[in-house]
Amino acid sequence: MLCQNNSCSFGSSKGFTASSQSPLQTFRAACHGLQCTLQGMQNLKWKSWSATMNYWYRVFSALRAVPQKEGYLGLYKGNGAMMIRIFPYGAIQFMAFEHYKTLITTKLGVSGHVHRLMAGSMAGMTAVICTYPLDMVRVRLAFQVKGEHTYTGIIHAFKTIYAKEGGFLGFYRGLMPTILGMAPYAGVSFFTFGTLKSVGLSYAPTLLGRPSSDNPNVLVLKTHINLLCGGVAGAIAQTISYPFDVTRRRMQLGTVLPEFEKCLTMRETMKYVYGHHGIRKGLYRGLSLNYIRCIPSQAVAFTTYELMKQFFHLN
Repeated sequence: MLCQNNSCSFGSSKGFTASSQSPLQTFRAACHGLQCTLQGMQNLKWKSWSATMNYWYRVFSALRAVPQKEGYLGLYKGNGAMMIRIFPYGAIQFMAFEHYKTLITTKLGVSGHVHRLMAGSMAGMTAVICTYPLDMVRVRLAFQVKGEHTYTGIIHAFKTIYAKEGGFLGFYRGLMPTILGMAPYAGVSFFTFGTLKSVGLSYAPTLLGRPSSDNPNVLVLKTHINLLCGGVAGAIAQTISYPFDVTRRRMQLGTVLPEFEKCLTMRETMKYVYGHHGIRKGLYRGLSLNYIRCIPSQAVAFTTYELMKQFFHLN
């Protein structure tokens, strides 16, 4: 029962957060697809102010086109696949985190902050492997525009990818950069949040903490401090892992984009992005927009989880 409540807590927090962030996910897919399309069609160079302004004009035109062509519900394209994925993803991640944390402590004798980092990384990779096909489908659905649909829905997307892109392995395009990105992302986010929480409650319990609603003998962070710590954890983790995220999305879009044959492996994709766009405008393109998504996302996720733990009397 304790395990079920734990998984329900984290699954609920991730599901609520993911749904609220769906429009930004759609915008991100549109921006990334536009960047790759422009590169393939026009070989856009970042050498002049006019070229830069022209690019951003096209970006914002693409973003406006989503609600104009498909209504505001178009901002939630792929949200069904995301919700189907995110609840088990959150549940698996947290249950795996607790399991790995206990295993590392008992078998390896590692405790303190290090076991949070190791357990978080392993839990993130486990959750990604289990739910990756749904993330692939979500990205494909989010990239579509009205009148140019390749997929009519989640089931059709699964059938089409399976039939045309190598069977079961087609659902795992981009898995390697995802795992390599998720390891530091999940590890650093759990590590940072846990460290900030323990340090804050140790050095400023009155200022930052309050008694838990389900157990007055246990101190928990105040809600606004939880939000702050979760946001900081998300920002740091995202910055470290973002190049792998860019690589993953480029590989997931696959045949939808031009010159896809040059991006069949993680190494080829990173080389292609770096060679055509560099670091700041390539491997880290869209990071500022992603901060708008990931900082509140992680803040809400960790805060919701802490509140749900109290609701289920887990303290």
